[in-house]
Amino acid sequence: MKRLVIVFAALAVFATAASASHSWGGYHWARTSSSNVSLTLVDSVVNTWQESLTTAGNDWNTADLAIKVGPTDASDKRTRQRCAAVTGQVRVCDYTYGNNGWLGIAGIYLSGDHITKGYVKLNDTYFNTTTYNTPAWRALVTCQEIGHTLGLDHQDEAFGNANLDTCMDYTNDPTTNQHPNAHDYYQLKTIYSHLDGTTTIAGSTAALPGRSKPFSQASRANGSVYVDNLPGGVTRVTHVFWTPLGE
Repeated sequence: MKRLVIVFAALAVFATAASASHSWGGYHWARTSSSNVSLTLVDSVVNTWQESLTTAGNDWNTADLAIKVGPTDASDKRTRQRCAAVTGQVRVCDYTYGNNGWLGIAGIYLSGDHITKGYVKLNDTYFNTTTYNTPAWRALVTCQEIGHTLGLDHQDEAFGNANLDTCMDYTNDPTTNQHPNAHDYYQLKTIYSHLDGTTTIAGSTAALPGRSKPFSQASRANGSVYVDNLPGGVTRVTHVFWTPLGE
């Protein structure tokens, strides 16, 4: 059983053209303490993805929200295929999800603007191809999708623009976009600069009901963010990382 503990810390403002806020809708995990709070990334990826997941975990080791990776349950293909979110945690999965146009998706469940659980899906249908089966593409998508589940949006969404040297940037060439940059860390510090009257991080026992249409059926023409209103007043918001070339 693996455990990777990540502790976020404050950084200075990153003063560039990309310095505008890229909080994802103000969504964040509620917490009552600024210390000893661990958000678990449930490790549901096979060995091919372990390095990317570990690296992404270490990369987000820079603010005041602690994270641990584990336990590992990637041996169950159905678990990886369903990638069911666990209340108070984020599950990260890989699977051959199909030729549906996306490399990865990040989904979060909300109560108000508080994240209550999340999941990341990494699509092996594309990552098993020559184009995307590279450490750089795996690192970019893993890092970005986990960043979304922490409450971050993209810094830039034009694939053809010059790289911003952050995984929260769309690109046709991930060479320099495999890790967060200083502005990502500053944005996280801003998002988690306050405490809440309750916590939504692991330890919460409330089950969130309901299902909606799988995002494998989402259309690129409809954008990259999808909102589902589920039973019990729960909202699910999903970010879709489409393939740059529209495969």
